[in-house]
Amino acid sequence: MTRGMAKELIGFGIRVNAVAPGTILTPFHERYSTDEQIKGMVATIPQGRAGTAQDCVGAYLFLSSDLLSGYITGQVIEVNGGQLMP
Repeated sequence: MTRGMAKELIGFGIRVNAVAPGTILTPFHERYSTDEQIKGMVATIPQGRAGTAQDCVGAYLFLSSDLLSGYITGQVIEVNGGQLMP
């Protein structure tokens, strides 16, 4: 979807990128995930911890800056502590 929209909108000067957060501790996990489930997820993360909302901020700031990412479009930045490395 990100790449398709990027192709469609680039002619209007609109860049489309996405941030794909991994396991981020949010009220969702507080409500729906057990401690055992969270420990299981964290065990698959090379950085050894779940992320926080603050861990995603840098990616959003980077992508919102024409100075830093003005020539980037159609990309997905994964913020997941290395969980999905190839």
